[in-house]
Amino acid sequence: MSSDPKKKIEQMAPWFGEEEKRAVAEYTASGGWLTEYRKTAEFEQIIADYVGSRHAIVVTSGTAALFCALVGCGVGPGDEVIVPDFTMIATANAVVLAGARPVFVDIDPSNLCLDLHAAEKAITPRTRAILLVSINGRSPDMIKASDLAEYHSLKLIEDAAQSFGSRYAGRALGTFGIAGVFSFGPLKIISTGQGGAVVTDDSEIAARIRRFKDFGRAQGGIDRHESIGYNFKFTDLQAVIGIEQMKKLEWRVKRKKEMFALYRFELSGIEGLRFIDTDLTKVTPWFVDVLAGRRDALMSHLKENGIQTRPFYPPIHIQPAYNLCEQHPITGQVAASGLWLPSSSFLSDGDIQRVCDVIRGFSKD
Repeated sequence: MSSDPKKKIEQMAPWFGEEEKRAVAEYTASGGWLTEYRKTAEFEQIIADYVGSRHAIVVTSGTAALFCALVGCGVGPGDEVIVPDFTMIATANAVVLAGARPVFVDIDPSNLCLDLHAAEKAITPRTRAILLVSINGRSPDMIKASDLAEYHSLKLIEDAAQSFGSRYAGRALGTFGIAGVFSFGPLKIISTGQGGAVVTDDSEIAARIRRFKDFGRAQGGIDRHESIGYNFKFTDLQAVIGIEQMKKLEWRVKRKKEMFALYRFELSGIEGLRFIDTDLTKVTPWFVDVLAGRRDALMSHLKENGIQTRPFYPPIHIQPAYNLCEQHPITGQVAASGLWLPSSSFLSDGDIQRVCDVIRGFSKD
């Protein structure tokens, strides 16, 4: 089916259907608690079962989940945490929030993830953890990453915010480290509006995080505080939405892979446009990402034709919030040429064909 040439094609959009609306209406009509309670526990168990983890703890956002994971693993003031220079800034900010210092490391151009050789060179006596980000469902060699952390007695924490539904060597990303983090923000593969989760097999870490997210209490509703904590509690209202979203996950994983494959097929051979190597038997791409030689001009051309795109993240070390005098050349090259194409689950094959036709037209100029 062809796409209406007047239709505006968004780069990304949340997907909430009638099932979510009905579930929320039924829950509120039942007089259920709005704060976290039984539905939250049910949602946590669904997540834990899906990824194959012993524990899943849901919190207010992916950023809060990163913060909780770091604190739960004992990261704090005076520590250093290795972070890729190419990632959403929340990864680094969570380290700062925990009182530690992010040490930025360049990425591997083959997968846009942390360069493990560069990471090893960045280890110092103060290094406490490696915060490994799987970008757009891709990961480095997770066995090597686990071995590296173990050899240097470091905590491996996975930021798998973009990788729910992706796997490596038959295991879900997010389950290779001592803890893994997912995000359920508005544009993620499943969404609860905002929200995040920490998964771990370590019962002590899980208990520490549960206390930390609930004012330091070991048991809700009792004003005995075992440690310092904050309010990162989820809500049953979000959990009801999340439960319905999880019922659609299998279809969404399938559709995301189909979309990526169609883009890759239609745009193959176009000069100045390159896809990152992506094994769709393992990777569930969150976005469709490409490297474009004339990225900014292509973005403008697509915008003129009613098609939204988004450039890659800038290197974190040059962000005004950090403003560090460092050199991470691969990150710089990727950030300057990277482009996220329209990737909403709402897109039809006809919409994707239209995007590709406009890109082909640009490439001929």
